[in-house]
Amino acid sequence: MTVSYTLKVANARFGGFSKLLFKWKGSIYKLLYKELIVFISLYTILSLTYRYWLTEEQRRLYEMVALYCNRSTDLIPMSFVLGFYVTLIVNRWWAQYTNIPLPDQLMCVVSSNVHGGDERGRILRRTLIRYANLSSVLILRSVSTRVLKRFPTMEHVVEAGFMTQDELKKFEGLYSDFNKYWIPCVWFTNLAAQARRDGRIRDDIALRLLMDELNKYRAKCSMLFHYDWISIPLVYTQVVTIAVYSFFAFCLIGRQFLDPKQGYKGHDLDMYVPIFTLLQFFFYSGWLKVAEQIINPFGEDDDDFETNKLIDRNLQVSFLSVDDMYQNLPPTTKDKYWNESNALPPYTNATVAETLKPSFLGSTFDMRMSDDLDQSQQVNAIPNTPKIHTPLLNRFLSAAASPAISLKNFGRSERFQHLLHFRGESFPSPNPNSSYSDQDPESVGRIEEEDTEDEKESQASESMTPCTYLKVPHRLEASEQQKKRESSKVSPLAIIVKEPSNESINTEHAA
Repeated sequence: MTVSYTLKVANARFGGFSKLLFKWKGSIYKLLYKELIVFISLYTILSLTYRYWLTEEQRRLYEMVALYCNRSTDLIPMSFVLGFYVTLIVNRWWAQYTNIPLPDQLMCVVSSNVHGGDERGRILRRTLIRYANLSSVLILRSVSTRVLKRFPTMEHVVEAGFMTQDELKKFEGLYSDFNKYWIPCVWFTNLAAQARRDGRIRDDIALRLLMDELNKYRAKCSMLFHYDWISIPLVYTQVVTIAVYSFFAFCLIGRQFLDPKQGYKGHDLDMYVPIFTLLQFFFYSGWLKVAEQIINPFGEDDDDFETNKLIDRNLQVSFLSVDDMYQNLPPTTKDKYWNESNALPPYTNATVAETLKPSFLGSTFDMRMSDDLDQSQQVNAIPNTPKIHTPLLNRFLSAAASPAISLKNFGRSERFQHLLHFRGESFPSPNPNSSYSDQDPESVGRIEEEDTEDEKESQASESMTPCTYLKVPHRLEASEQQKKRESSKVSPLAIIVKEPSNESINTEHAA
């Protein structure tokens, strides 16, 4: 039976956990006392042999071997190997428990969606939930020794009421080399489809909900089967077991107390009893015993799962839910707090002190604000606040990467008054006579940014609608002399973006 001590550790108090050390059932002492007796006996025999039965020359040889074995024990990574192994097994142990099929959700769906207060409706509901419980019994017989001892044959399952004789004949008539725990689930689906055709299940949505819950139930049965089939790799278990046993085999020799007269390092005292070695044996071997006990929680250890109790509970509550509780509701009346806006259940004298504690309203609720009134006054956000300008290279890269950031958008800004010169490789100069075409070829690709110095022109242009002029003439408009230059060096491209004056606008309109 599972040893539960949850109530005893509900409150942390002085000596609370110390009392648990004196329990015997399910304790580490019950698991480890035999191995500990064997280890102490072997250690005592070797110690007596070294002290009384060996010659002087044999003692010196034994001391050399003991020192060598003591140094070798540090080469075995006990904590690393055992830590990963026990963590893996504990996670697997808890996952197996959460995958034990419980009919609680399924029985609620059956009770609410399979209708009929007559005998036929009652038979349908009880049969559906019995098929679900039969499937869990069949899978638990396959993985749990306790359940198999309770139902050693299928006749015992029939006598227990999980199956009828006709269903047993159908079950045995279906031949399969594999586990047939899934057959009752198929019977469930066929019976649910028949109930839908008969109108006992009133719509397809209810049928779908019933099938979804059954599939979840069946999936848990399948997971138990796979956990039982696929074990932790045997190699890993062997490595951990050999590591623990070999470590303490070397400790039998290497942890012996040697003659202090020989002056060996660390052997100044002769205490006869290796206290810390025994504690180390208790910890490491106990760690391994924990893994051995829960690697298969469907056995008969003290802390293994109570599968037979689960079967009894599942069958009882499922029948109670789909049969006795079907449309058996208490009368609906006004609750106690019908005329009260603030419901407050009463406390007992043992818990009345909890009412004095204030409710938690947030971690900053009691924070003291500054007494300075100026810091608490509200102000409006300042529009058109100048932003921090990004570096020129980042601005150019972002403009080249995003088509939304274009020269057109820059031209709409009232603050944009810069002259950008882009020197490309595939376009000629806008002006054949321009001085840019005579520049050094090493300056190709350089980006220059010049700020206008005339503040008056910028103030006059702010009152106008900003315009952007992009003038890139075609290659055919360049002169023949310019074309010859382009064949020998990369031609620059000049893109001038500026805010035009009134005279330039009038000139454009006249043209």
